[in-house]
Amino acid sequence: MAPDLDDEFRWLEALSDPEATAWVRARNAETRDALADDTSFATLTAELRQVLDAADRVPFVHWDGTYLYNLWKDEAHPRGLWRRTTLDEYRRPEPDWEILLDVDALATAEGEPWTWQGAVVHHPGHQRCLVRLARGGSDASVVREFDLTRRDFVPDGFTLPEAKSDVGWIDADHIYVGTDFGPGSLTASGYPRIVKRWRRGTPLAEATTVYQGRDDDVAVYAVHDPTPGFVRDFLGRRLDFFRREEFLRTDDGELVRIDVPEDAETDVHREWLLIELRSEWTVADRTYPAGAVLVTRLDRFLAGERDLTVVFAPGPDSALGQHAWTRGHLILSSLVDVRSRTEVLTPAEEGWRRRPLALDGPGEERHVVIVDTNPEQSDEYLLASTGFLAPTALHHGTVGGPVETLKRDPAFFDPAGMTVRQLFARSADGTRVPYFLVSPAGEPTGPTLLTGYGGFEMAWTPSYSGIIGRGWLARGGTYVVANIRGGGEYGPRWHRAALRENRPRAYEDFAAVATDLVDRGITVPARLGIEGGSNGGLLMGAMLTRFPELFGAVVARVPLFDMRRYHLLLAGASWMAEYGNPDDEADWAFLREYSPYHNVRPGRSYPPVLFVTSSRDDRVHPGHARKMAARMRGYGYDVSYYENIEGGHGAAADNAQLAFKWALMLRFLWQRLGA
Repeated sequence: MAPDLDDEFRWLEALSDPEATAWVRARNAETRDALADDTSFATLTAELRQVLDAADRVPFVHWDGTYLYNLWKDEAHPRGLWRRTTLDEYRRPEPDWEILLDVDALATAEGEPWTWQGAVVHHPGHQRCLVRLARGGSDASVVREFDLTRRDFVPDGFTLPEAKSDVGWIDADHIYVGTDFGPGSLTASGYPRIVKRWRRGTPLAEATTVYQGRDDDVAVYAVHDPTPGFVRDFLGRRLDFFRREEFLRTDDGELVRIDVPEDAETDVHREWLLIELRSEWTVADRTYPAGAVLVTRLDRFLAGERDLTVVFAPGPDSALGQHAWTRGHLILSSLVDVRSRTEVLTPAEEGWRRRPLALDGPGEERHVVIVDTNPEQSDEYLLASTGFLAPTALHHGTVGGPVETLKRDPAFFDPAGMTVRQLFARSADGTRVPYFLVSPAGEPTGPTLLTGYGGFEMAWTPSYSGIIGRGWLARGGTYVVANIRGGGEYGPRWHRAALRENRPRAYEDFAAVATDLVDRGITVPARLGIEGGSNGGLLMGAMLTRFPELFGAVVARVPLFDMRRYHLLLAGASWMAEYGNPDDEADWAFLREYSPYHNVRPGRSYPPVLFVTSSRDDRVHPGHARKMAARMRGYGYDVSYYENIEGGHGAAADNAQLAFKWALMLRFLWQRLGA
């Protein structure tokens, strides 16, 4: 690839450069003055903060042993309380929570802007864990060992400095660790290239290397399975975002490859090996389609047998959504035209028996999500049900028994008279593209907000949002979610259709939905705003530069814009399987056709734009948004820019920042769309 000699704003990629920092401060001040300096903005922010801090919202949990763990944020605890309780206590309206760690108190005591990044609990003991804490919400975190009984950090326990580390327990005195061990220990994507076995009480420098990947891998990993009767270790390397090699590590250190296609995902539970296919696979004289889910016995598979049972086969309108194991069953959630179906599969002598897992209840059709199971100990499960107008509820059940509703979010807005419809648009190549239309009560008079993602095989499914409800729908706006190609709504084929050189198909799909909304009389271009984040931010940039006449305003969060240099910035190299390699002339030939930074031109009629990002985003570099804003400002366009100093890839480290961010975006849209 020839050097980009025309990048006059490369200096804005320097995160700590005083000139770049001054530029950010100036843009933030301009945006605050224009959008956030009156009582109506303060009122909107307060309303959104009420949603985020609501005391009666569902405290979502995950299982570890006999406890349910939760991180709770509210006005008094903006960075969060890490806590746990039992299922019986959780059933009560006001459970008795055991507070394990007050992140706010820790941040104050240590003078660090800590944010919670999770914890890895030791199994089967459940008395120690490895806590991750990040400064300002970044992906990179420090790791500290924590005693769950004493509720305090372990003196001289396992600790790691800030890095994008991967850690996991082997036993009470050993862990697997992949981290920044020094020069050459990270991949080009910034993730661990080496994984080691580290013994308690010894320096990290003495840890024993158990596996190494290559510089151009995304990452390597090691996992210990402590299940009684099935104790084993797995090692692997992520070749790219979608491909990997995985091995079973025997007691004598031999690596036995799990011989499945590189782009398949595997999951081992007790005696079972589950294989989720991304591409067609012919094995033992039988061909299995992309998107199928196969199950077999691991020991037989490693011995060379290929007796595979299809437990899910995709159809023209269906795809796998999720799966989860209980102790003795497999729960599958699938999508049929982006509507969920959940069922339970049970191994039997004659094969796998299946039956639906339904949630009873009136009202809008709800999307069901598998929240968690407790496979070490029981056949229990947690499911969430949600919808655009239906507050999210958390349900508990045991396979074969009834389902109970444990908690339900309050209604953050009045849905009376509002409607949800699923419609379909025709893309440029004739493909049928679904989208959800959420309309306000009465005759729509407000603007329309259209959002989408279209990447990395991620499905955009219905969900309840008090933010969108209060800040948009309740004020008379119409809300639309487009299920464009590149996502996972219809499985691997839907994703592949917009992969690499086919990326413009996703943009044509989004444009088709926008056109369909106008053709149906739902809106007009001047009153149609669009919003998206990350890969969805790239989508926004492409819409801005390729189809500007379709929209009245554009909001892009933590976006990718510079597709010539994205692979050189932070984690960007890990996405080359999705987008292509700019250093390859053939790949750059199609990337440059839609790279927003290289396609914005002077003298065009672009709609007003708002870019929102974070200085602490160590996944998508804020330089993307900075440089695009600077170039557009130089051309004289209506461009607003806001960069939070915290927040990581979410661009917000606490609920106050999150409420401000959404209020800023919604206020911009209401203003620019003529409301």
